Amino acid sequence: MRIRPRHVPAAALVIGLLSAAALAADRAGDAADAAADQLAHEIFKQLIEINTTDSVGNVTTAAQAMAQRFLSAGFPAGDVVVLGPEERKKNLVVRLHGTGKHRPVLLIGHLDVVEARREDWSTDPFQLIEKEGYFYGRGVLDMKSGDAIMAATLLRMKQEGYRPSRDIILALTADEEGGCCDGVEWLVKNQRPLIDAEFVLNHDGVVGYSITSEHGVPQQFALSATEKTYGDYQLTVTNRGGHSSLPRPDNAIYELAEGLLNIGRYSFPFELNDITRGYFERMATVGRGQTAADMRAITRTPPDAEAIARLSRDPELSSMMRTTCVATRLEGGHANNALPQRAQAVVNCRILPGHTKEEVRQDLVRVLSDPAITVRYVADDGAVSDTAPEQRALPPSPLLPQMLAPLESTVAAIWPGLPVVPFMNASATDGIYTRAAGLPTYGVAGIAVDRDDVRAHGRDERVRVAAFYRGNEFFYRYLRVVTAN
Repeated sequence: MRIRPRHVPAAALVIGLLSAAALAADRAGDAADAAADQLAHEIFKQLIEINTTDSVGNVTTAAQAMAQRFLSAGFPAGDVVVLGPEERKKNLVVRLHGTGKHRPVLLIGHLDVVEARREDWSTDPFQLIEKEGYFYGRGVLDMKSGDAIMAATLLRMKQEGYRPSRDIILALTADEEGGCCDGVEWLVKNQRPLIDAEFVLNHDGVVGYSITSEHGVPQQFALSATEKTYGDYQLTVTNRGGHSSLPRPDNAIYELAEGLLNIGRYSFPFELNDITRGYFERMATVGRGQTAADMRAITRTPPDAEAIARLSRDPELSSMMRTTCVATRLEGGHANNALPQRAQAVVNCRILPGHTKEEVRQDLVRVLSDPAITVRYVADDGAVSDTAPEQRALPPSPLLPQMLAPLESTVAAIWPGLPVVPFMNASATDGIYTRAAGLPTYGVAGIAVDRDDVRAHGRDERVRVAAFYRGNEFFYRYLRVVTAN
């Protein structure tokens, strides 16, 4: 029997014991969180330093490296599968079994990254560099940070012996940033039972992040429930060419350049749908100043033209109000001392739901207003055709309470007062394939990026160190709530 000191009241001792227990639990929790951050960092570094570009990289190498981690952690071999139709672009699918009380949740993230040239960067893009509070490297934002966080979360759950109420399936895939058909699209078409789920969480919500911040201060948590349609178009001018000592007005390069300037000067019509209208209405209530007033003004009937013009100066907001098309590649001529016989460009479009790819091709023809410039459609596999598919973006995914309620509670716990705002993703993700397969899909990532510092696909891609670790904490806590018994 423990002898209680006479000068210590019993109630005070009980409180002291409880406080000590709580402190011990907090310390244990802190140690587990620190270990999880260390694991996420190790995986992050490993993935960044495996080149997974479409040109010379190898996604299979990354998939196999992650598979080995799961096998070493005790996942059965039958639950860790590396598969795909192309030797260099295989996918990893991992399953953490639950009680079966609910249908599975599928986590998706792509392992491939866009091209990066060493001479364009101030650091080696295929080394994880930490400096001045940021991680640098190709894919640190889009989206190997998310891959590392999702992998670390499943490994932590396995180590803790956690048994979720539903199976958790993780698919780390190829061909989102380049190439065609070997990633999520292939899994949906050829391995549906392996990845079938009640709903999908796509960590590539907005090129790897969901939280928009200003000077490091979070402003909103964007829940992607729909997205634009991706479309590439090839513009070509040809003529007979000739000797460069005898210039003529019908220069293929000049003619194409004039057409591209017409596209650059053109703005597609303003348009809102249910998701984007709700986004601007919600952001108007939490915003301030002229921007908030303009957001209210564009949701009225008729919308205010001056408000549209002011908001359109922000590329992120402009992309939510209209289809966008932009020149992304250009080539022309065949010799320094010859008039060009051919000039060619690629124009990339992100198309609002409700409009077809062929409709946009016709829009480009009209804007160019030059019969000498042919406009053809470029499919995902590189095939070029005279017309585009009559493909419209899919309707938004329903906001399922089993996804949304845990999200709102987790966000409130980590970032008190931060609004969760459903929105339309202006970029294209693998969510188009899962939505098309009838799987409700949501872009969710707890990483924060400053509005004016989104470097995905650009030089010196970076993400704040603190944002990466906070994103790791968020995803673990969120997935625990989504799969709680």
